[in-house]
Amino acid sequence: MAPIRVLDRLEEILIGSLMAIATLVIFVSVVLRFLSSVPHVQDVAIRLNMTWAQELCIFLFVWMAKFGAAYGVRAGVHVGVDVLTNRLPPRPRRVVVLLGLLGGVLFTGVVGTLGVIFVWEMAHTDQTSEDMELPMWIVYLCVPLGSYLMCFRFLQVVVGFLRTGTVPHRAHVPIEHPAAVGEQEAPAAGDRA
Repeated sequence: MAPIRVLDRLEEILIGSLMAIATLVIFVSVVLRFLSSVPHVQDVAIRLNMTWAQELCIFLFVWMAKFGAAYGVRAGVHVGVDVLTNRLPPRPRRVVVLLGLLGGVLFTGVVGTLGVIFVWEMAHTDQTSEDMELPMWIVYLCVPLGSYLMCFRFLQVVVGFLRTGTVPHRAHVPIEHPAAVGEQEAPAAGDRA
């Protein structure tokens, strides 16, 4: 298997795992909160203290968002306003799209580098999270990792664009008006039996 395909798969597994863990933790926390008011099981439910669940879920969602943004670049699902770009002649359009992609490379590269500096400095402190007492440099590690992955994904799109002239883009699917769904046209006067 090619290294890029391995990276693609790891990215998908990481995002899916973070989502599954967050969902499970939230579900268990809600169930235990409910059970803490039920007379015969409340003592056990209260002893299974999950005050850390909200903090963990916040951290998981932040990590998920950083890596999900990189996935979005690869899959072409980010919202883009390209009305004006699409009206340009082919050559200027190509230049504008390339400048936009290179802007994405630059931005994510800068954020990743600043993230490395921040995490490095954070690692030399004793700062921990409030509930889980997790070293905060681990929490913030998603900034450089996710940003550099997103930078890499932008570079992949740039290379693909230079080769093919296209960028990844999900097909536009029109949304039907809710009133139109399930409605059928009334038969014309001559069609009635």
